[in-house]
Amino acid sequence: MSDGDDEQRRLTISDPKVMRALAHPARLEIMEHLSSTGSDVTATEVAELVGLSPSATSYHLRELAKFGLVEHAPSRGDARERVWRATMRGWSIDAGHDAEAQAAEQTLVNVFLERDLGRLRDWVRRSHDEPAEWYDAAVIAGPVLLLTAEELREVNAKVFELLAPYRRRERQADPPAGSRPVVVHYATVPMD
Repeated sequence: MSDGDDEQRRLTISDPKVMRALAHPARLEIMEHLSSTGSDVTATEVAELVGLSPSATSYHLRELAKFGLVEHAPSRGDARERVWRATMRGWSIDAGHDAEAQAAEQTLVNVFLERDLGRLRDWVRRSHDEPAEWYDAAVIAGPVLLLTAEELREVNAKVFELLAPYRRRERQADPPAGSRPVVVHYATVPMD
């Protein structure tokens, strides 16, 4: 499982403790925001994003920092203000053959998938209230392909190459008129 791209250091997570630290909806939301925007944020700013109190968000940021996923950023002028940033731009999971890591990976992936499924459900619930241009542009699809492992790697590489210039981090400084964040749910997994 991965998120992000390679401009900044990309982290491969194999430690089950780090996977368990990430396996919390608020922490995934924090990491997604930090890595997709490159923002430096305070706990108060992140609290609005994840719907928690600043003290709860501060706790989650400290937990992520224990595992090197976030760090203190330079102050924005008020030395009392604690500012945080992601230490990497993207991450992937590699549990290998370790049973504890595999169990932690399953937990993390389940939290990730539950969040993404929630986003899809939210879209379906509100889609008819959206402007026609957005309703017509959105897609939920599940094509079944017939591929070799090498072809699957090639398809994945081409999809990520296609998406790269549209990433929020690259476009947020000068976004096109009418743009808004759009999440792409992407998974390629062999079927039985």
